Amino acid sequence: MTQKIYETDSYVQSFTARVLQCSPAPGGFAVVLDRTAFFPEGGGQPCDTGTLGGARVLAVSTDGETVTHTTDAPLPEGTEVTGCLNWAARLDAMQQHTGEHILSGTLHRLFGAENVGFHIGSPYVRMDTSIPLTAAQLAEAEAAANAAVRADTPVRCWVPDPETLARTEYRSKKALEGPVRLVEAGGDRCACCGTHLARTGEVGLIKIISYAHYKTGMRLAVAFGQRAYDAAAACWADAEAAGRLLSAPVGTLTPALARLQAGEAALKARLAALQNTLADAYAAAAVPGAPAVLWVDGADGDGLRRVAMSITAKTGAPCCTLAPGGQGLAYALAAAPGGDLRETCKALNTAFQGRGGGKPAFCQGSLADGSFEQVKTFLLKSLLLREKVAEAPTEAG
Repeated sequence: MTQKIYETDSYVQSFTARVLQCSPAPGGFAVVLDRTAFFPEGGGQPCDTGTLGGARVLAVSTDGETVTHTTDAPLPEGTEVTGCLNWAARLDAMQQHTGEHILSGTLHRLFGAENVGFHIGSPYVRMDTSIPLTAAQLAEAEAAANAAVRADTPVRCWVPDPETLARTEYRSKKALEGPVRLVEAGGDRCACCGTHLARTGEVGLIKIISYAHYKTGMRLAVAFGQRAYDAAAACWADAEAAGRLLSAPVGTLTPALARLQAGEAALKARLAALQNTLADAYAAAAVPGAPAVLWVDGADGDGLRRVAMSITAKTGAPCCTLAPGGQGLAYALAAAPGGDLRETCKALNTAFQGRGGGKPAFCQGSLADGSFEQVKTFLLKSLLLREKVAEAPTEAG
């Protein structure tokens, strides 16, 4: 059995230990020590990394009793080595895990929400709740959890005797047998094997970054401690940058954006009216019955569609409109009544490194290669050929 230093003192950054076993293993060497401060992955918390002697610790795991370190170099059995943790990563994990306890406990106390999933990922912590929660409820819980952080109360980790455990209330995702390690933080008591801070104030800040309905409850992305500060600072910088573009200070971005959207909607309506007029003008000049390939400078995707369909409606023949778009040309293909241009669209994409598609009557996309004249020549040949095939009498006819 490995003596687990991390269970009794999570602030140990370096230690000495004796190498009991070392053998080749996938990805390196499996090293077992008589004692360790390296936390093994489990309970949603990633393992510690660092060094053992002259070897790097790549991963740490446990079967419950023995802790195994995967290193990138062998360590002689029987020798004494010094272990050094990647302290920045450990401190981050402690902030995230302790903060998660405080927030989970708050959600449970206020709304009866159970924590049914937890993982310290990057850049945020994932938390899953058992029930759906509103934005107002999450805001209330976040405020209460941060109040618990500011209260700066002690965090207690201990293993009670069986009699004490039997009369102690605590949160747990599953029924537990045998000794149970409890963690008390910010008014919450939970069964947990992870490493934690000494006081709630060391969490610093709790911030729910995003939330969405997931299964029967919610999935939250949350940041604690330094991660929460970094997220808040980044959001503030982003808001300030947006404010400069909108000529509006932070705090008034929503109405400024609403005004911008209203103006954009008005411009889109005016553009649609102008493109309808343009489409009518092109249609008036079109030759009835003749396939057309036209350059419509300045038109967007919707404009290309309007012009192509207007010409086809006037001529009864297929039409393709093109304009600058993306890294090359944008196109819109409208079929004659009853026609199907999907094969033509596919051939066009193949010939000119294009992307796009659609329905039998209309296809749209973009081309990375080819000039307007090359595309026009290709299309007119294709459209005329398809017309001749369509007009040819069938065997039955």
